Amino acid sequence: MAAAAAGADADAELEFEFFPIIRRYKSGRVERFMNVDPLPAGTDPATGVISKDVVIDPAVGLWARLFLPPGARQGKLPVVVYYHGGAYVVGSAADPFTHHYLNGLAAEAGVLAVALEYRLAPEHPLPAAYDDAWEGLRWVASHATAGGAGAEPWLLEHGDFSRVFVAGGSAGGNIAHYVAARAGEHAGLGLGIRGLLVVHPYFSGAADIAAEGTTGKAEKAKADEFWRFIYPGSPGLDDPLSNPFSDAAAGSAARVAAERVLVCVAEKDSLRDRGVWYYEKLKASGYAGEVDLLESMGEGHVFFCMDPHGEKAREMQARILSFLRK
Repeated sequence: MAAAAAGADADAELEFEFFPIIRRYKSGRVERFMNVDPLPAGTDPATGVISKDVVIDPAVGLWARLFLPPGARQGKLPVVVYYHGGAYVVGSAADPFTHHYLNGLAAEAGVLAVALEYRLAPEHPLPAAYDDAWEGLRWVASHATAGGAGAEPWLLEHGDFSRVFVAGGSAGGNIAHYVAARAGEHAGLGLGIRGLLVVHPYFSGAADIAAEGTTGKAEKAKADEFWRFIYPGSPGLDDPLSNPFSDAAAGSAARVAAERVLVCVAEKDSLRDRGVWYYEKLKASGYAGEVDLLESMGEGHVFFCMDPHGEKAREMQARILSFLRK
């Protein structure tokens, strides 16, 4: 009876909280506040885009959702490899934000979109998400040489692997940078990565920038605590996965495989200054491609998911479409 009571106490006693996203109790139970029900794949009535789910590695639960625009039979399409956001602890390739966004992007840009799923912390601490992200990109790349056993027909029939874009929002923006930089160190990957799209990215670093040392000091401390929660083995915010320009990153940012990079930030986003920091640091890193910045004034974090038809969302979409078509 005493043991049962102790277990009940542990299940109610808080161990860590990052409100309004997640909390974990001493029993190990995890409570997520921003989880939303996933949407099934299928035909989107608004755009005519068809989506389907494909298992990549059942051993770790790695899968992807593919989005094929109407009229795809007319030729090969650029491939957009997309990583969802959610602070590494929530979100999915099938969540409504990702699903609706990629339906719209596939339809308007005329691309084959591949939303790659990755395991979430804290049940699967970092770097599991990065490992999955890289394996997912390698899976896409395997189709560039006609694929093998278990190859995905949509990629074989419709994918133009000389026109690949790697993209992501929030934590997915960080992950997109990571896989693009890693691709730059693997010449035999077989993908022609034309562009890297980094939207409202989740980066940090031990040295303070902008308001982090003054009015943002408490928020910065919480970010450090959160990073150690999702990545217990990390040395902290100068881990190369958090800060791609730290000494420990050894100049990896300069090896980003993409020919061009577009960084999108929002004026009222708490991640805005780090997004601008990423843009400026990448330009100064020795990276040989083009780097551009788009700032959406008066808007907050991932606003385009909340109001995809608003004026600023359409302005941002127009810039992204131009980036994909260049």
